[in-house]
Amino acid sequence: MIGSIILGLVLAIILSFFGLSFPALRQRWTLHAHRSQPPPGPKTIRTGIQKPWLWFQELSKEYGDVVYLQMGPTPTIILGSAQAAWELLEKRGAIYSSRPRFIMGSELLSGGMRGLIAPYSAFWRRWLKALHNGFMQRQSESYRPIQNLESKVLMHDLLTNPKEFRTHLERYAASVIVTVTYGRRVENVRTDAVVRANAEAMDRLTSVNIPGKFAVERYPALKYVPSIFAPWKAEVLRQRQKDIDMYLGLLNEVKDKMRRGVAVDCFTTYLISEQMNHGMNDLELAYAAGSPFGAGVETSAGSLASFLLACEKFGQDFIPKAQAELDRVVGSDRLPTFEDMASLPYVTAIISETLRWRPVAVLGGTPHASIADDTYRGMFIPKGSTVIAPLWSIHLNENDFPDPHTFLPERFLGQREYPGPFGHCAFGWGRRICPGMHLGHASVTINIARILWGFNVGPAKDERGEDIDVDM
Repeated sequence: MIGSIILGLVLAIILSFFGLSFPALRQRWTLHAHRSQPPPGPKTIRTGIQKPWLWFQELSKEYGDVVYLQMGPTPTIILGSAQAAWELLEKRGAIYSSRPRFIMGSELLSGGMRGLIAPYSAFWRRWLKALHNGFMQRQSESYRPIQNLESKVLMHDLLTNPKEFRTHLERYAASVIVTVTYGRRVENVRTDAVVRANAEAMDRLTSVNIPGKFAVERYPALKYVPSIFAPWKAEVLRQRQKDIDMYLGLLNEVKDKMRRGVAVDCFTTYLISEQMNHGMNDLELAYAAGSPFGAGVETSAGSLASFLLACEKFGQDFIPKAQAELDRVVGSDRLPTFEDMASLPYVTAIISETLRWRPVAVLGGTPHASIADDTYRGMFIPKGSTVIAPLWSIHLNENDFPDPHTFLPERFLGQREYPGPFGHCAFGWGRRICPGMHLGHASVTINIARILWGFNVGPAKDERGEDIDVDM
């Protein structure tokens, strides 16, 4: 028995070696056959990088807005401009809408159930249809009463305990997502069992989705090694079962409330009622319901934290202008509402500049993958390339945004040439654009407007009464 297992391990490693070598040989042959050159890039790969987005920005400045890296057997393309990202990921979405293979994060940890990191497939199309139907713009507007209520709670929390502002932002974002998804509020983000379980799931996913961290990503056949001989596999499988228990438990809780006639209308009630139309089993449905919860909390809270950082550093330049506009349109007797935003162009520009200036998804979210050979500006991009569009490079590109580290809302006043409808790329591109972008944008919008209306935000003071500087 032991001998058979050891023989199996040896065969798995040998097969993985040939599986690793063959794509590299095939890639070199493809380049030769096309007599095409890949995009420019460095001959050696820098290792031990703590903040890869800063390195990617250096590469874009040195080699241009399309950079080629050979990272193991996988060709990697780094996009450094909005135009390149738009032309490839948006206009050629049929080629660039898949995902790289994530053996640890997608296959072992998630059983292929997380649509965000799933490759282009029938499953992903079912997942995307469900998410889009639940969070399209008109449907997202129905969630505004929830955002309005939770925003009022946030204003109260900021007023009564400003030192814990980051916790308040996280509670707001978590409560909106959990209420929209499952019909239940979050009163304490630190003790809520669902929030804590989801945070554990997201932390695990983040920790295993690091390129090169696990040998199984380079030698895929190791995926089949029995868990008893692979502690790294046993660990993620334990977390996978925890995730399944959490997501199915939340789904079944909503089902039970529906049977008893006490369920609040939410995304999960919609999924359950439309389960047959979407062709999804219970496990697929449970993971789909958890998708906005997994991705939406940190993005909304992080964007609002970036706004407060901008207030600390540049508030003296833009806060008085915003408050003058708010005084004129809203007055002092009520909070700003969603209906006011059409009459608040400067506040709206502040929101866009917040999403541009310090993007939460510095690496542009989950990488894309090409499913066919392609040529762009005479440069050959092989099938199977990993394509990364880091927002740090794109949003801080001096050609599109002069003096990019300065917070300047005026960039978004008036007409300007920029690919796409938003003037920034915070929500991604093409078929992989963020399904929850309307909900997320609304959360950022209402809270920025109300913070500007109700608060004067500035730097904290030290014991001598002097401003405490912050790391930009």
